[in-house]
Amino acid sequence: MLDLRFVTDNIELVEQKLARRGKRISLDEVKALGEERRRIIRDVEALKANKNAVSAEIALKKRNKENADDLIAKMKEEVETIKTLDARLAEIEARLGELMYEIPNLLDDSVPDGKDSDENVEIRRFGTPRTFDFEAKAHWDIGESKNILSPGEGAKITGARFTVYRGLAARLERAVINYMLDTHTKNGYTEIFPPFMVNRDSMYGTGQLPKFAEDMYKIENTDFYLVPTAEVPVTNLHRGDILKADQLPVWYCAYTACFRGEAGSAGRDTRGLIRQHQFNKVELVKFAHPDHSWEELESLTNEAEQILIGLGLPYRVVCLCAGDVGFSSAKTYDLEVWMPSYGRYVEISSCSNFVDFQARRANIKFRDTDGKVKLVHTLNGSGLAVGRTVAAILENYQNADGSVTIPEALRPYMGVDTID
Repeated sequence: MLDLRFVTDNIELVEQKLARRGKRISLDEVKALGEERRRIIRDVEALKANKNAVSAEIALKKRNKENADDLIAKMKEEVETIKTLDARLAEIEARLGELMYEIPNLLDDSVPDGKDSDENVEIRRFGTPRTFDFEAKAHWDIGESKNILSPGEGAKITGARFTVYRGLAARLERAVINYMLDTHTKNGYTEIFPPFMVNRDSMYGTGQLPKFAEDMYKIENTDFYLVPTAEVPVTNLHRGDILKADQLPVWYCAYTACFRGEAGSAGRDTRGLIRQHQFNKVELVKFAHPDHSWEELESLTNEAEQILIGLGLPYRVVCLCAGDVGFSSAKTYDLEVWMPSYGRYVEISSCSNFVDFQARRANIKFRDTDGKVKLVHTLNGSGLAVGRTVAAILENYQNADGSVTIPEALRPYMGVDTID
């Protein structure tokens, strides 16, 4: 979340910056409460100073054996007034805390203007989309024809937007996960295998709660949520910690299953693996010194790209415009892989710098070389979404005879060269 003092001291500036996201976010209540808070603090300080002076005067009168009843009565009134003001101050600070959790991050100045994904800015491309000399199939049709992807069975045992993988599709999913983890650990990431359930504090720490509660799966009668992404448990590894400056940057990679309600996606991508309620993902998470977080964002994006390059999948990198950047992010690059069935590039990774937004929520700090304790900057990105990678492989590597060639990088993991 944002720094409360900065917001209350710069209401108009913060509203202007938030307006870049495409809708006015009113800070009227924050402004009013902030002003009331300052008045109460000022009044309480004055009352306490006066109480101390009256206490000294009462003590003096008692030493001189003079009557101090009027001063004692006055002091009792002031004590009650202080209690009342302190109670109101606690109410104000609790409400301000609630409001701050609802305010999105401020965008970096380098984020391009724009209202939605149509105005995202392409940065670079890799590879050329394949031109087929036969009628190419969508990955869900390939999966059905090979009896390796079964949304029908997923629907039977669970419901819509669940898929059962069979045979070589299951092996391909596992191969992709292992290839991603092996690549990232070779690049210097420490592998983490976290729980797939997290508590409420963890969800608040990374910004999923309270804003996106409807998209989260809460375990009934517990304080636990199924993870929407490994970002949540891995970032919260250091919740409440004070790291050392020489520990930074810290790089973690993690595989988890991910669970999302997709509450706002009714009717979108209803076929195939693109938008499932349960999917696998390998996540990259970084804790960086504030002076170096922007260069860490560039390297994080490049490290996610290496997976697509290694698999020979055409993709592009786009910088999200102001109206498309997520709630917690200050700047985001999306990697989009070419999907022949869509005839366009489809998101397969988002790489974001959250600056100190998550660190303030989760109280993640470091002691700098000057001895001062400061907030770290957090970053994360998909490295990559596994189901979407499998879908892209099936579509981009399909052959006229109906088989699918296994990318060379995955053959040691698969033990076969083709899915026949």
